[in-house]
Amino acid sequence: MHADPLVSVVIPVKDEAANVTTLAREIRQALDGVVPFEVIFVDDGSTDATVNTLAALKNEFDGRLRVLRHLRNAGQSAAITSGVRAARGLWIATLDGDGQNDPADLPNLLARVDLTRDPPARVLVQGARLRREDDWLRRVFSRVANAVGGALLQDQTPDSGCGIKVLPRALYLELPYFDHMHRFMPALALRAGATVQCVGVHHRPRGGGQSKYGLNNRLWAGLVDLLGVMWLRRRARLDFQAREES
Repeated sequence: MHADPLVSVVIPVKDEAANVTTLAREIRQALDGVVPFEVIFVDDGSTDATVNTLAALKNEFDGRLRVLRHLRNAGQSAAITSGVRAARGLWIATLDGDGQNDPADLPNLLARVDLTRDPPARVLVQGARLRREDDWLRRVFSRVANAVGGALLQDQTPDSGCGIKVLPRALYLELPYFDHMHRFMPALALRAGATVQCVGVHHRPRGGGQSKYGLNNRLWAGLVDLLGVMWLRRRARLDFQAREES
């Protein structure tokens, strides 16, 4: 038996049967002996063998690998949120399911916080990809999106869309939920009064399968969401307290 997890690693997946086995084993290799952990894969309506592949892995992990399943596709933010709600750890680490985030970076992100402090510090540790392993068009689009988003949101990070990050479970659950919220985590954390730390991380070519994103769906959804997050930040009020009267 393993100790109760301090860290829950949440990975949203859709049609990633080609990547989940390697990714799960890399997470175990990165965190074994570093911190008590669990791995939660949230399948977001896959039509391939993702769920069966994960089920076959469970015996390797001695109860530290859990699989949740959406009955229909609900989106990446919904999958992450389902995983966080089910998590047993005080801290959440997230990774994309395509294998492009390197689990070997997790100990470095976790080292930036005191994992045993209860309640946890209100901080988001955000990965920032040092070198993008994508085609030139996606790199240009990402660079422009980060520059525009950073200027308008003042989110203190050069790469808010990077999927690898660490934050307290309680902080995540305070954030307003909406579709695509995972792209705006630094701005949302700052809105909640938390601090943001950026850590350089590796980025790898996709291991297998196909990307779920195109430039068109990212562009238009991103513009609408950016305006929404700007509104949320402008309407935030943190300067109030309530005192119970005797």
